[in-house]
Amino acid sequence: MKEQTLIIHGGIDGDAATGAVNVPIYQTSTYRQRALGENTGWEYSRTGNPTRAALEALMSDLEGGTRGFAFASGMAAISAVLSLFKSGDKILISKNVYGGTFRVLDKVFKQFGLGYALADTDDASALDAAITPDVKAILVESPANPLLTVTDLAAADAPRVHQVESRHFCHARALG
Repeated sequence: MKEQTLIIHGGIDGDAATGAVNVPIYQTSTYRQRALGENTGWEYSRTGNPTRAALEALMSDLEGGTRGFAFASGMAAISAVLSLFKSGDKILISKNVYGGTFRVLDKVFKQFGLGYALADTDDASALDAAITPDVKAILVESPANPLLTVTDLAAADAPRVHQVESRHFCHARALG
């Protein structure tokens, strides 16, 4: 599909239960169960619901991924990604990273042995120099909060970055 068509019809197109051409916003918190522990695919909106499933499928399609994940906040998403790493791993973060990101790394994940180093991600050669063999990922926020510095994502996706063991770069709309 062309990008414009994918934006409209990607992911989950319509609602089979009602015939709606767009996925409705389900505002319910709980779903009827067939029996104890036997659901129809949905139990409780906090664990998943048709609206979020449609958003996640669309994001996956738009980013060319295999799955998409939606979170209630950016910090919830960042914490989930950081949870993928193990004690002893090291992550490069932008020197102008959001304060909440820095604090969750420094005050929470650091006590589990997850290390980090600050890097000038808006300078491709400085970023390249900061990549050492022990770096497992590079966490980039662009534009960064609060100073709105911009990292050239295409430059940050340079060949040396590909050597980082656990790359978790999103396509960021084809790095544009």
